Amino acid sequence: MEAFYTLQGEGAHAGKAAYFIRLGGCDVGCHWCDVKESWDVNAHPHLPIDQIVSEALTYPGRMAVITGGEPLMHDLSTLTAALQVAGFQTNIETSGVYPVSGSWDWICFSPKKFKQPNPDIYAKADELKVIIYNQSDFAFAESFVVNLRPGCRLLLQPEWSRSDEMLPRIVEYVKANPQWQISLQTHKFMQIP
Repeated sequence: MEAFYTLQGEGAHAGKAAYFIRLGGCDVGCHWCDVKESWDVNAHPHLPIDQIVSEALTYPGRMAVITGGEPLMHDLSTLTAALQVAGFQTNIETSGVYPVSGSWDWICFSPKKFKQPNPDIYAKADELKVIIYNQSDFAFAESFVVNLRPGCRLLLQPEWSRSDEMLPRIVEYVKANPQWQISLQTHKFMQIP
C-alpha cells in the first residue's frame, strides 16, 4: 500500500527510526482502524521485492517494520530474507490471525476481538500489544498471557479516539499489575506518519 521512513511511534521500539512497509489486505475489520484504505488487497500495486529493499536502503535507519492491513495474509519469507541480507532488522505488527511466515527479529502481536489468532503466534511473539477501547479489553488482554512465551513484553495501548477516557484506567491497571507497560501512539502526538 505504501512505504515511508519515520519513527516507530508505539510499542517496545517507540522512538526508533524505521522504514515502514505497509502491505494491502486485511480481513480482521477493526471498526477503529486508522488505515481502512489498506483493507482491499487488490487496491494496491504489486512491487518487486528488490525495488522495496532498494528504496528502504536510501534511508540510514536499518529497522524495517512490516505492517498492514494484516501483513501475514502474504507469505513474507522472500521479503524478510532480502531485507535481512541488506542489513535490516525485521519487525512485524500483526493481529496473528494467519500463520507466521518470514524471518523476524521482532514480532509485535496485537490481537483483535474481531478474529481469533492462529495459535502458532504465541510461541513466537516478542511483544503483546493490546488496544484498550473498552473496560472489557483488560480481561481480553489478560486472556493471552498464559499462552505466551516467557519474556514476552506486555503492553496496553489506549485506542486514540478513547484515550482521554481509557488512559487513566490503563495507568491504574498498570500500577496494580506491573507486569504490563503502557504504549502510546507517540507519532500522533508528534504529528508524523
